[in-house]
Amino acid sequence: MVLTAQQKASILVEALPYIRKFSGRTVVVKYGGRAMVSEELERGVITDCILLKLVGIHPVIVHGGGHAIDAMLERLGIKTRFVHGQRVTDDETMEVVEMVLAGKVNKEIVNLINQLGGKGIGLCGKDAGLITASQKVLPASVKDREYLGHVGQVEKINPEILQTVKDEGYIPVIAPVGVGRDGKSYNINADYVAGAVAAALQADKLVLLTDVEGIFEDRNDPSSLLSAIKAADVPALIEAGVIAGGMIPKVECCVFALKNGVGRTHIIDGRILHSILLEVFTDHGIGTMVE
Repeated sequence: MVLTAQQKASILVEALPYIRKFSGRTVVVKYGGRAMVSEELERGVITDCILLKLVGIHPVIVHGGGHAIDAMLERLGIKTRFVHGQRVTDDETMEVVEMVLAGKVNKEIVNLINQLGGKGIGLCGKDAGLITASQKVLPASVKDREYLGHVGQVEKINPEILQTVKDEGYIPVIAPVGVGRDGKSYNINADYVAGAVAAALQADKLVLLTDVEGIFEDRNDPSSLLSAIKAADVPALIEAGVIAGGMIPKVECCVFALKNGVGRTHIIDGRILHSILLEVFTDHGIGTMVE
């Protein structure tokens, strides 16, 4: 569809109050899924974040990288397995995870930001004590829970380095690798890191990019997309199976963020080009808001 000049002007007018409202505020974007493996979508996400920065909004990117980790482990002949949805991460696997997330994926995102005219800077949990972590222990009802190895959970976020770089005009890009008080490295679910970072920064928005349109009341009914859910209703929705699988950590991190001072949280479809701009700058937004 080709827009007329008048239609383009109308879009800019619609965005104006949101630019004014969020100027000087922080938006944390969890970047993962298909948007990381499609060149067009990848450029769209990064362009959106650069535009936010240019109009005075401070984007902070927390990225995943499961596809890249899988590919490298396969290339090296290292077998991987999952327990209760968590990658079992022994010493050898942790070396690969850290190398791929902090050394490869993170720097590729930073490079793309710089190539497209922004100012990106890459960080992981070891930089300035950004992410202090501890070993994650699954519930006693889960078989083999003691064999997760270097799978971590966030204990503390030190926002000082993030405040410094974003105030200097940079877009921080965070790899979800934390460090324990004993110096050990931990692989942490990027959703939980994004929620903790948003809380530490008192962000106005937390936006999670996913590979689905949002949360459906009935997953077999495309018309049952829930535009908003209440944080207080989340336990019942999980119990009913409305929120299940990989959506659980996303919603849980939204609830954590809301309880700790974040303004709004959104789960949106990262397969839609410029989905971040649609969420931040349009009247109706997209996806599901957890409030």
